[in-house]
Amino acid sequence: MKLFGPLYDRVLGWAAHPKARWYLGVLSFAESSFFPVPPDVMLAPMALARPVDAWRLAALTTITSVAGGVLGYFIGYFALELVEPWMVSAGHWDGYLQARDWFQTWGFWAVLAAGFSPIPYKLFTIAAGALAMFMPVFILASLVGRGGRFFLVAGLIRWGGAPMEAQLRRHVEFLGWLFVGLLLLAWLLLQA
Repeated sequence: MKLFGPLYDRVLGWAAHPKARWYLGVLSFAESSFFPVPPDVMLAPMALARPVDAWRLAALTTITSVAGGVLGYFIGYFALELVEPWMVSAGHWDGYLQARDWFQTWGFWAVLAAGFSPIPYKLFTIAAGALAMFMPVFILASLVGRGGRFFLVAGLIRWGGAPMEAQLRRHVEFLGWLFVGLLLLAWLLLQA
């Protein structure tokens, strides 16, 4: 079943759109507090389409993601009771509880690790707010964690260039299903 190849081609088309930077910023902001699609799906093809802009795109993604994280923080701080039913119905409640436990144990390091975790970053931002984590520490950890992730993605794409794009296109179905499998595995581990 070819699912990821057509999706990859569509995202490449979006990445070439004149307003692609705006879309990337909005996606990055929204993903950090409520939207389910990670910004990497736009960042990677945009960095591939414009390798000289890779670092600027990673910076844009980082800044807007952290700004969205601050919104997620405020959601957790002021409105956890309002979003709790949605988190339960969307299947995110166990992930939220795991993120909350990590905060209580590791604080700063939990936010930093959230940048690379299979648990959605938005759950960490909401948990940070619900636990009233010190805002400057939250922002610093988010900048380092999210920035590390997005600059790594942009750097790998910039470094690999057209040969990497050819390899990515050749293996996009395998990589897509591998990612789905890893998400499922992470979810199963969180349920245990």
